[in-house]
Amino acid sequence: MEKQDGRAAAELRTDDPWYDAPASGWGELDGTGTPTTPVAPATAASPAGAGAADGHAARPGAAEIYLEVQRSAAFQHVRRRYRRFVGPATLAFLLWYLAYVVAATTAPGLMARPVMGAVNVAMVAGLGQFLSTFLLTWAYARHARLHRDRDALDLRWSVFDRTRSEQHRTRAEEHRTRAEEHRTAAAGERRR
Repeated sequence: MEKQDGRAAAELRTDDPWYDAPASGWGELDGTGTPTTPVAPATAASPAGAGAADGHAARPGAAEIYLEVQRSAAFQHVRRRYRRFVGPATLAFLLWYLAYVVAATTAPGLMARPVMGAVNVAMVAGLGQFLSTFLLTWAYARHARLHRDRDALDLRWSVFDRTRSEQHRTRAEEHRTRAEEHRTAAAGERRR
């Protein structure tokens, strides 16, 4: 494993917030024949401004949090690093593949030229295609590990923390609302 530059190891969270919760629940049936919904429906589905009318500021839902993160400079930085590697690597691989195909169709004499015994140029180039695929996969994984994974994990944690705190706030509001309804109902019962 190669040494990482940047933040101290104590600051890095190596656990993945969604690793222990794979896509269970997504698309599975709940026993009635309908798919389960892994995300609770938003309670703030009221018209704009309704939250401000009852004294609560409108808070972002999960979709707004994801869109905000997508617009963030950190996310754009990760995407830019991804594109800087994937674009040239894809172009280089496609050119190498097309050169192999074009040489095989237009220069059969060159491709049939023996290199060593029964091994010819076409066989070496074909094996080179496999080798370049494995090398490109290794280079992509290394680039991701060294240049993007840490920042992407930090982004993932920020989204996870924000959506989780938003869910806790929403649940707390629901509990307060229910408690207030129970108090109001109890006060009404006492008046009768």
